[in-house]
Amino acid sequence: MSEAVGEIKVGAKPPMHYVLATVIQFNQGVKSVHIKARGRAISKAVDVAQITVNRFLKDKVEVKEVTIGSEEVGEPGKTRTVSTIEIVLEQKE
Repeated sequence: MSEAVGEIKVGAKPPMHYVLATVIQFNQGVKSVHIKARGRAISKAVDVAQITVNRFLKDKVEVKEVTIGSEEVGEPGKTRTVSTIEIVLEQKE
C-alpha cells in the first residue's frame, strides 16, 4: 500500500461530493486524508468527516487529529481573519 497522503479542500459543492472523493482516495490505497476548510465551509467539512467515518468506512477509518486556526485573507489594507479547520482521517491498523 502507498504511504501517500490525500487532501480534500471543502468548498461550495454538496457534502456528498467530498465524501465520495475521500472514499475514492482511501480505496486507491492512501493511508490518510486531510480534509481542509475555512470560513462557512467548516461545518460542511465536519459533516464530510462524520459521514465518511460513520456511514461509508465504518470500522476502517478514524478521526486521528483535528486542527483549528485562522488566517489572514484579502488585499493589503483590507485583510480579514478567517477561521480554518483541518481534519485528519486515517486508516485503522
